[in-house]
Amino acid sequence: MSHENVPKFFGELELDPKIVDGLIEMGFEEPTPIQQLAVPLVLAGYDIIGQAQTGTGKTAAFGIPLSQKIDFKRRGVQAIIITPTRN
Repeated sequence: MSHENVPKFFGELELDPKIVDGLIEMGFEEPTPIQQLAVPLVLAGYDIIGQAQTGTGKTAAFGIPLSQKIDFKRRGVQAIIITPTRN
């Protein structure tokens, strides 16, 4: 994904409108850079590795699109998030 075409608002991320409404209701106005890049890739079904400093929204970068993609009727593992622990 080219950095020129990154979405600037949650509504541009092809998320379910209910998820966007929930994000806005929680006070989030626009996605962080890692969210702008990661969310579209996860929604498209790519496996990704993301690295960014603490406090940049990495958890949401993975969690927001996964909350949309999880099929609650399907049993079994649908996503794995692996993260190193801090020293």
